[in-house]
Amino acid sequence: MWRRSLRVQLVLGLLLPLAAVAVLQLAVAYRTAHAVAQRVTDTLLLASARSIAEHVSFGPGGVEAVVPPSALGTFDLGYGDRVYYRVGTSDGRLLAGTPELPLPSRADASAPAYADERFRGEAVRVVTVTQPIPTPRKTLEAVVVVAATLHGQTAMVDALWRQNGGQQMLLVLVALGVVWVSLRLGLAPVLRLSEAVNARRSGDYRPFASEALQSELRPLLTSLNAHMERLHRQIEAQRRFTANAAHQLRTPLALLRTQASYALGTSDGEAHDAARAIQATASQLARMVNQLLALARSERADDAARVEDVDLVVLTRDVLEEYAPRAVELGLDLSFDVDGVSAPMRGDPGALRDLLVNLVDNAIRYTPSEGHVAVSVTRQAERWRLRIADSGPGIGPDDREHVFERFYRGRDNETEGSGLGLAIVKEIADAHAATVALGAPQDDAGEVQAREGTGLVVDVCFPCAPG
Repeated sequence: MWRRSLRVQLVLGLLLPLAAVAVLQLAVAYRTAHAVAQRVTDTLLLASARSIAEHVSFGPGGVEAVVPPSALGTFDLGYGDRVYYRVGTSDGRLLAGTPELPLPSRADASAPAYADERFRGEAVRVVTVTQPIPTPRKTLEAVVVVAATLHGQTAMVDALWRQNGGQQMLLVLVALGVVWVSLRLGLAPVLRLSEAVNARRSGDYRPFASEALQSELRPLLTSLNAHMERLHRQIEAQRRFTANAAHQLRTPLALLRTQASYALGTSDGEAHDAARAIQATASQLARMVNQLLALARSERADDAARVEDVDLVVLTRDVLEEYAPRAVELGLDLSFDVDGVSAPMRGDPGALRDLLVNLVDNAIRYTPSEGHVAVSVTRQAERWRLRIADSGPGIGPDDREHVFERFYRGRDNETEGSGLGLAIVKEIADAHAATVALGAPQDDAGEVQAREGTGLVVDVCFPCAPG
């Protein structure tokens, strides 16, 4: 997931090189701290060795070495370091100190010599200096070796390195904060554009404003707007074709039905049968044309310009009054039940009417004579539930997943139909943020009947109007 995040990629692209530089600086800082601490240790060792060498002299008893306490007290820094020394002559005679202390090899006897050794199981830093000692016969050389353990040096290295490392980590964290804030500010126009895209309804193809975007992102938005314009033109052309084709088909269908009605008025029995067949086919084609028009309107049902306040009770009552004569003609019991006098909501009145027409028409069409169709509008929490229940053949559980597909008809459905009614209902319901559920009526025991011929219940739940 992080690979697809522009923010994470930018942060990693900026901070990974910075982190690499910080690690390199930490390594350099460690080497520098080590060099500084070693320089301090060497300075203390040299000062101690020279202080001891200055107190080597020729006396009545020969060459004598007096080690002053101050020469060894410089290493008492609270880290528990041990100091070892050895004072001897160039001919190998030991004057004072620890005899087993090693003598580092030196190429130049006139300069101090430093070396890292191990003595008595510990790492030590060793310095060797020489001091000329005048005697009556000749000038001798005193060789002074001073060694000290490295506890203080190690502590100094850690203190210097941790201080430098803390500064580097603080720098990385500050850089991370600055980069993160900069990215938030830089990506804010993109996030606002994303919110604007998500807020757009499906039928809104207006171009998005590009003034707030950075210049690098404006070509992308320009291409997106151009694509939306092309898509809008294509969809509008398809809608115009569907609407025009449906309107063009209405006229010959009406003429065909008129001619069939005229033929029914003649006395020829065979002509009557043919006219009835033509009239039934023309009626079926006219219904399909009307459904195609409704389908074209349902695709624009979520257009903000078409949404207004609607009373679901009033709209349902108008549609039922329109279908009441047909129900009486077929011998059906058509009822309407409501919780209250109104059911306010927001929507497209034309599309909602198409939804009701398709549901009521299907219920009446598929319910046999002397059956019943019950319509109700009730409130459930913050939603209006439109329920249409009939005593027709119903829809099997296997077909309920597919009946919302366009032109799909049940496998056992022998009634005339186009397979568009429930597809139109689903389109309009989705455009109004509503849900559609299919079921069967409940028996007295409260269990859903699963056998065929038990009827169908369609529940459409709409959001209530705000306030």
